[in-house]
Amino acid sequence: MTYANQTAAIAQTGIFARLKGLRDTLRTVMEQRAVYARTLQELQALSNRELADLGIHRSEIPRIAAEAAFKG
Repeated sequence: MTYANQTAAIAQTGIFARLKGLRDTLRTVMEQRAVYARTLQELQALSNRELADLGIHRSEIPRIAAEAAFKG
């Protein structure tokens, strides 16, 4: 294998590795957004009484959903 071919192979490997990293990042973000949306929807569907029983105020729902999706 010539030096030029080796350099091209290394460059392609780097590009493919970066594309794989981008794909993995996008997959992670999409999964986190799905968890956020699902948690938000489920908590918003609860009545004020049910939320109070859980110790949650309705205004806290977005923060709780974000914690579930992005910190957990």
